[in-house]
Amino acid sequence: MDDRMIARWRAHTMRLWGHTYPSAEAVVDGMLAVQGENPSQAAWAVATRTTSPDQAAYDRAFDAGEILRTHVLRPTWHLVRPADIRWLLDVTRRGVRRTYDQGARELGIDAATRTRACDVIASCLADGRARTRAELGEVLVGAGLPGEGRPLGVLLGDAELEALICSGPLRDGRHTHALLADRAPKARQLDRDAALAELALRYVRSHGPVTDRDLAYWASLTLTDARAGLAAVTDQLETFEHGDRTFWFHDPPPPGDVPAAPRAHLLQVLDEFHNGVQDSRDVLDVAGLRSPDRPATVGMVLVDQQMVGGMRRTVTDRTVRFDLELLRELTGDEVDAVHAAAARYGAFLDRESEVRYPTA
Repeated sequence: MDDRMIARWRAHTMRLWGHTYPSAEAVVDGMLAVQGENPSQAAWAVATRTTSPDQAAYDRAFDAGEILRTHVLRPTWHLVRPADIRWLLDVTRRGVRRTYDQGARELGIDAATRTRACDVIASCLADGRARTRAELGEVLVGAGLPGEGRPLGVLLGDAELEALICSGPLRDGRHTHALLADRAPKARQLDRDAALAELALRYVRSHGPVTDRDLAYWASLTLTDARAGLAAVTDQLETFEHGDRTFWFHDPPPPGDVPAAPRAHLLQVLDEFHNGVQDSRDVLDVAGLRSPDRPATVGMVLVDQQMVGGMRRTVTDRTVRFDLELLRELTGDEVDAVHAAAARYGAFLDRESEVRYPTA
């Protein structure tokens, strides 16, 4: 076992090659959660793992509430399925709330204000009609509460963390908020021990091989809770030692003699392949091409499951342009693979793809 093999195995587990999910809903169900603060990036992160990437199919699933968006796992938005939203909030709320509590203190927003804001938001949405962020902000201002900028973000995040609201349907391309009870009336609830166990099992099944610290990072858990969740499902998982770390996995590695196809990907750093792990993210850069003190750019150029450059995407009415910042020279076959990745992305957006390389 080496780092490249782990990266190849993990990409297979995450359905970036070898097999795919049949639909957008199946992706979110299989991955348990997909990081989703940037709507267009999240749509591709889901679609690229499906058999036939289709923006319209993703939008229909989102508008119908088959995919929901809320602050869960970490202090950012994630896409989750209605059945999972409540128990995921319950098990990860403690870790996420620390960030929100700090933000509220910095802004001088006290507990009474946060509680009153939740009441005002709930009353506004009780008629069953979804509201945009701006519309809820106006309602809060009308009630004498903060309704703009960062304070509004804290108050809406509070309402999401408390399982009061979540995403509603898109309206003219804008996100809306609706009552979670209306969008997920059959959401499951689990006690904490059962939730930790299910979280650990489904994370390893969809992201492995991973370490206990990867799980702790992904779900804002203490290392103690992450290990407790893994311990509860050891009969359903396997491990191996590599370096000074223990890796957990569910499905065996793909056959070594089967070529990974597609070979290249253009993904945002928010993609689960990058942001779904932290402790073992280094397996994506075996050659050490990226300087440790230089953060990843908006996007990644991946070839053979290794990061070979950064990428920025620009969408126009007719084209999608990918400006690459390569960390090493690509071979002819690798260039072909990258252009094929750009074409897949372009087809999803119903646009012609264009790849630009840095000029000397």
